[in-house]
Amino acid sequence: MKFSLILATLNRTVEVGHFLKALDAQTYRNFELIIVDQNPDDRLLEFIQPYQNRFPILHLRSAKGLSLARNVALGHISGDVVAFPDDDCAYPPSILDNVAHFFTNHPEWNGLTGRSINEQGIDTGKHRGSQAGLINSFNVWRRGISYTIFLRRAVVMQVGFFDESLGVGANTPWGSGEETDYLLRAINTGLYYNPAITVVHPIQVLQPQPIQPLVNKNKSFSKTYSYAMGRGRVLRKHNTPLWFVIYNWFLPLVGVALSLLQGRLDGVRSYWETFQGRVQGWFGWS
Repeated sequence: MKFSLILATLNRTVEVGHFLKALDAQTYRNFELIIVDQNPDDRLLEFIQPYQNRFPILHLRSAKGLSLARNVALGHISGDVVAFPDDDCAYPPSILDNVAHFFTNHPEWNGLTGRSINEQGIDTGKHRGSQAGLINSFNVWRRGISYTIFLRRAVVMQVGFFDESLGVGANTPWGSGEETDYLLRAINTGLYYNPAITVVHPIQVLQPQPIQPLVNKNKSFSKTYSYAMGRGRVLRKHNTPLWFVIYNWFLPLVGVALSLLQGRLDGVRSYWETFQGRVQGWFGWS
């Protein structure tokens, strides 16, 4: 069983080096790495070169856009299983071994997702869950984070390309949701979530970042809104039942209320941006 690992990257170097180092430590060696480089220069070459004789690396170029980059790579895959690691994540040494074992012993499943943790082993992000099981159109929002997804090639061939209007760098209001949209299009093929499959994200690297706090906060709120717009867009695109749409609107309003009670003004704004984004993404407002 061969893996095709698609890594789209922009504006990161040391993090990509960390991923390559972790990949070189894999106990399972039958894989290829397809790097889709969206940088305007050759900044990645010094990080890629030490590994070019260690495992197969295909270094491609593309314009900006996460979904666009992945689509460029999909035209070059040769593996039996396809994955989409982030450029600031790291694979534990046995992850490919474990995933290969799963697919070999469970031919009834065509996709596998796992859990995101930090370097201390603590859950990161909002994609959590302790119970393994089937992925459906309701729990996929918690069980389908992109860098933990592994799909059989047959599923990828069936689903096709990512929606290039969704995701980071898409030059649209919808800054997320591309991986959820992809899994929803594959939802009836048999997708399984196993929290024992973990990916470290993000990798922490010590680099000076001279960004003023206020600018950083505003950028963070803008990102929150854009990500929420993407979720709203995907909810509408897949004709999600209205009760589940309203549930997705209600949750951030609860967060607004709790943040007000706790006096956390940043939390109030963050949850409010989430609420607005999900509503406006669903209605198609930009």
